[in-house]
Amino acid sequence: MTFALVGYGGGGRFFHAPVIEGAPGARLGFVVTTDPARAAQARAEHDGVEVVPSLAQAVAAGAQAVAISTPAATHTALTQEAIGLGVPVVCDKPFALDAPAAAATVRAAEAAGVLLSPYQNRRWDSDLLTLRRVLADGELGQVRRFESAFERWAPGDPPAAGGGLLRDFGAHVVDQALHLFGPVRSVAAQTWGGDGTETDLRVQLEHVGGVRSELSGSWKQAVPAPRFRITGTRGTFVLDSPMDVQEEVLLSGRTPATEGAAWGTEPPSRWGALALGGDAVRRVPSEQGRWPDFYAAFARAVRGQGPVPVDPWDAWRTCAVVDAARVAARDGVTVRLED
Repeated sequence: MTFALVGYGGGGRFFHAPVIEGAPGARLGFVVTTDPARAAQARAEHDGVEVVPSLAQAVAAGAQAVAISTPAATHTALTQEAIGLGVPVVCDKPFALDAPAAAATVRAAEAAGVLLSPYQNRRWDSDLLTLRRVLADGELGQVRRFESAFERWAPGDPPAAGGGLLRDFGAHVVDQALHLFGPVRSVAAQTWGGDGTETDLRVQLEHVGGVRSELSGSWKQAVPAPRFRITGTRGTFVLDSPMDVQEEVLLSGRTPATEGAAWGTEPPSRWGALALGGDAVRRVPSEQGRWPDFYAAFARAVRGQGPVPVDPWDAWRTCAVVDAARVAARDGVTVRLED
């Protein structure tokens, strides 16, 4: 399945191009950019890739699917352009700047019969896959509280291209909470910085099923909180590592193609810990991270061999919660969502 990648900034270069190339059944055939330096970089880093200045030109030249990794404010227009061209499309997060725009895009794809999926690659993080296995084992009992932190110390301010930390980091932590524990009935939030210029965020979700999620994101946190802490009636599971190993490896220049079967493997020093009442703490081996599985699944879906890896309406649900968090942070209120 030949993909055209629209955009070759940090996201496209590190988190899409090598992942597409490492996915069974997928190949990177085109990069869409008008920036001469990025065009040269794409050609140097990917043998045989064709660089073109427009999405329409890539589709006309034979692209069978499109992946969009451009500044957040362009996502809706580019995704709808791909839909208009009739080509299956993956859109990076944030999928849209608000829930109405997200819903309009999903409806347009449905009306056109075009496959669409948001790039929630972090559903295939090592830490989330490990957490899902722990939950499936049932040792924690009934889950009551889920804490998720996406925190780091980074130079300068968050890039404007992300649409603001609440939309950017929020798209990850909110999607994961909804993926694990389902819809929410209320949202509270606190942010530091204006809408679209946040440097820190805190979001509290009350899920319909009874779990309470406490989510945080920070651009300026020198001592990041544990990536996950989840508490049930029988114990607690904690994962301290602040960043999935796949991100570290990709940023270092290594790829799924260069790492082979070792891709996404977490060393024992980064394994989580399970503490059950009255028992000693037990280290829990991590699952391997599997970001290429996203593109492999999307390629299969295009061939008619299964569903898209992430339901596009999940992007709308995430946007709706993020919108509620923006209101909650601005007005100092708890926002109730309709069932």
